[in-house]
Amino acid sequence: MAWLLLFAAGCSEIVFALSLKLNEGFTKLWPSVVTCVAGLGSFGLLMWALKTLPIGTAYAIWTGMGAVGVAIIGIFLFKESTDWIRLSSIMMIVIGMVGLKLSHVD
Repeated sequence: MAWLLLFAAGCSEIVFALSLKLNEGFTKLWPSVVTCVAGLGSFGLLMWALKTLPIGTAYAIWTGMGAVGVAIIGIFLFKESTDWIRLSSIMMIVIGMVGLKLSHVD
């Protein structure tokens, strides 16, 4: 259950980060509301997952999910770079997250 909570927290973190760009400094109402709700949801779900998971593992996966998710969505929505260094760096973050998950014994 804790891993599902962590996954949901990571997804909320992606929505939070993307809505930061779209709310234009909290000048647009609905993107600002999304930012606040997603931020609270992300932190709340992370706190709930931390009742069971180790902080180092959970926090690294949560931030990694956010970073990878926003980077990939940025490529598609905002036409950000797809050069090999960027894509390789994203892949290294994913490999690190998988390694942390595999090294965790339930």
